[in-house]
Amino acid sequence: MNVLLIGGGGREHSLAWKLAQSPLLETLYCAPGNAGIAETATVVSLDVGDHAAVAAFCKESGVGLVVVGPEAPLVAGLADDLEAQGIAVFGSSKAASQLEGSKGFTKDLCAECSIPTGAYGRFTDANAAKAYAAEQQLPIVIKADGLAAGKGVVIATTAPETDSAIDACFEGAFGTAGAEVVIEEYLTGEEASFFALVDGTTALPLATAQDHKRVGDGDTGPNTGGMGAYSPAPVMTEALSTRVMDEIIRPTVAAMAARGMPFKGVLYAGLMIEDGAPKLIEYNVRFGDPEAQVLMMRLKSDLLPALAATAQGTLGDIALEWHDEPALCVVMAAKGYPGSYQKGTEIARLEDAGADPDVEIFHAGTAREADSIVAAGGRVLGVTARGQTIAEAQSKAYAAVDTIDWPDGFSRRDIGWRAVGRAD
Repeated sequence: MNVLLIGGGGREHSLAWKLAQSPLLETLYCAPGNAGIAETATVVSLDVGDHAAVAAFCKESGVGLVVVGPEAPLVAGLADDLEAQGIAVFGSSKAASQLEGSKGFTKDLCAECSIPTGAYGRFTDANAAKAYAAEQQLPIVIKADGLAAGKGVVIATTAPETDSAIDACFEGAFGTAGAEVVIEEYLTGEEASFFALVDGTTALPLATAQDHKRVGDGDTGPNTGGMGAYSPAPVMTEALSTRVMDEIIRPTVAAMAARGMPFKGVLYAGLMIEDGAPKLIEYNVRFGDPEAQVLMMRLKSDLLPALAATAQGTLGDIALEWHDEPALCVVMAAKGYPGSYQKGTEIARLEDAGADPDVEIFHAGTAREADSIVAAGGRVLGVTARGQTIAEAQSKAYAAVDTIDWPDGFSRRDIGWRAVGRAD
């Protein structure tokens, strides 16, 4: 089977790395790709926003499955337009992608289906939003309703901060994403990431993970797209995972089917665990980044049949096996991230860093210039390792980080601290 992978980040590199291991794969194409993906797949120059061009390429190249990595093409309806041309797609429809594309849509669905989540309100007017917020307990969460590239969320601790966050949304700080505002109860507890493949009716749970959103050690500083992750998440016991499937995932899948917008793809539930009970923070309609890196390192089974079955509606025939050993990913980012940072800085000794067979260096924001690899984004590398214990995986990952020669990069030094602490 020929496969086209859409995307160019660390998530897509890990998916490409895993797909390339499949005996069913003939040619793996990727658009736009990155320097690391280019070593595993044939990178093609395609405007992913031009759905007709993507469909034409698939037909010309005999692509049997398109795997869409990021959320933006799904929200834009790429899956719908390709499926209309008879091309199989792993990824949700435009309507089903509202689970990520509209925070208000998801909160309304939770309310209708009694899915546990925080209290909320939806607003298209700043004054009404401020009046509602003034009656709520602080801290409180202010969110732009639409896709805001990982931004558009403020945890406000004072009334002026709340009003400022509301004004920022309605004054266009996040473009059209802020035309509507969702105000949510601030949930406390321990966060976890839960993933399930869904073919419209059947949901197959994947391994659990936990990521680190804040830029600094000790979970300090501003939120980022993710500075590291590990799998499994010790907080997600077997009993708790069963509850998540029964109380959150399956009711969502049933509700989406009942609405005539069946969900197909990977459903990523961001959870808050408090007193042993799960609540849904938000849904994403794609693999997490850097959670995908640790999931792919732990997946023992062939990924390609699972993604194809998800697209074809035959997920009930699939069973997945996982390595027992935990995996941990440390993100290396450009100095200054998540603020302003410099592009084009050279990264060396990547081959040396990945010499350990239990280590993979996944590229997120890289490019090749002549014989050199250079940084081309904020989050640049996902240094991922598997070990007999979470502490060993952590040690292997940081040994690789310390081998990489990149003076203009940095990483957190405490990825996995919760899990390591539990193991101790």
